[in-house]
Amino acid sequence: MASLQQLKQEYLEYLEVEKNRSQKTVSNYDFYLKRFLEQSAVKNPADITLSKVKKFRIWLNRQENDRAHDGFLSKRTQNYHVIALRSFLKYLSKIDVPSLAPEKIELAREPERQVEFLEDEELSRLLTAPLLDAHGKTRESQKISLIILRDKALLELLFSTGLRVSEAANLKKDQVNLKKDEFTIRGKGSKLRVVFLTDTAKEWLKKYLDAREDVSPYLFVSHDRAKKGREDYDTKPLTARSVERLVEKYARATGITKKVSPHTLRHSFATDLLHNGADIRSVQSMLGHSSITTTQIYTHITDKRLRETHKKYHNKKQQ
Repeated sequence: MASLQQLKQEYLEYLEVEKNRSQKTVSNYDFYLKRFLEQSAVKNPADITLSKVKKFRIWLNRQENDRAHDGFLSKRTQNYHVIALRSFLKYLSKIDVPSLAPEKIELAREPERQVEFLEDEELSRLLTAPLLDAHGKTRESQKISLIILRDKALLELLFSTGLRVSEAANLKKDQVNLKKDEFTIRGKGSKLRVVFLTDTAKEWLKKYLDAREDVSPYLFVSHDRAKKGREDYDTKPLTARSVERLVEKYARATGITKKVSPHTLRHSFATDLLHNGADIRSVQSMLGHSSITTTQIYTHITDKRLRETHKKYHNKKQQ
């Protein structure tokens, strides 16, 4: 029989080739499984027991994390490890290798997610931020640089479409037809979905693309000034981290105190749709969620019926 390490490698290749998982997903699963194998010290598939899984989960629960509010790994991160392990066990079962039954492992209950989104006034300030100078005054049109056009177009696109940061960073110019209000994106899990452009997003994207002189196929690029003017003037696409820094920079510049990221704009996109009467299934499709349960995190902050019920029935004695 193949060793556990060899089986793990075969499983990762199975994820990449047959399940068509991204390199990032494969790398994460490799990390989670490596942690389990190191901490449990199991050598053979048959050695994986509920007792050893339980000890591993206790170890995870006690791991420190400076970035977490309570200083420890979140239940969500702990569950990612368990999900990877269950998936590996399912693979072992599929290829008839005796081991622990995956259905015997349950995920930990996670606290309800807190959705952070921008209020209308905050959103307006953020979207306007690239057009303001250091004194908070609107820039004259001749002083709007290529980078400012890029940043404005990017912010408008994020709010218009609800794209994930990686989806926006990987967009290419030929994917977005500005003569139409929609385009198709290949998102998480390689699933295709249609996203839509507002007139404002189309306007700023056109201004930005019309001002471009480079030959890069990517929609949003870094604009290396050192290369400008060369015949082969090309630039690197913005990375997801660059987009995150860009959004954070403009949030700070406008005095928004809450933590703002591209995902905050995605949350704002979803809550804006629901506040204005969109049905949950349509929002699910536009966000690219495979499960309606994921989309339902937004409903508790957009439930107009609850607000109307409170207003109609609460504290009537004082009226």
